[in-house]
Amino acid sequence: MFATRIKLGTMGGIMGGLVFGMMMGAMGMLPMIGQMVGQPNAAVGFLVHMLISAGIGAGFGIVLGAFASTTLKALISGFAYGVVWWVLGPLTMMPLMMGAGFGVNWNTVAAQGMMPSLMGHIVFGLVLGFAYSRGENCFLARLFKPGATKRVDEERPTPRAI
Repeated sequence: MFATRIKLGTMGGIMGGLVFGMMMGAMGMLPMIGQMVGQPNAAVGFLVHMLISAGIGAGFGIVLGAFASTTLKALISGFAYGVVWWVLGPLTMMPLMMGAGFGVNWNTVAAQGMMPSLMGHIVFGLVLGFAYSRGENCFLARLFKPGATKRVDEERPTPRAI
């Protein structure tokens, strides 16, 4: 049961990360994410973003998975989780990682300038919650099932000799 919640959360995080990553790419924000690991380019930024998204999604499954038992509850949970990660991520941890100090973005002016980021985190949370609630039907579910490493052509029956 617990492993299922982690799996569904990870899948939801990947789905939310893809959507949010596209938004960040359109806004030119991915190089800044790459800068967190010393590589200020969009490709590295997207990879870092997706790894973070998968981890945050797994955390959703652990922390809120039991509550997210219906689609509506999962959407509400995802919305709140996205807002929490906006405060934890760009307002708190990102400035710390970039050497700006603790709490430098904890003011109205900085928060107002980060409204696009808040919207992205809310969209991430909503997609995460929705994907979590529909996880077993998600196209990514096949990747997380045991035996999913079989190639498609290995599953086809072999033709019988005439």
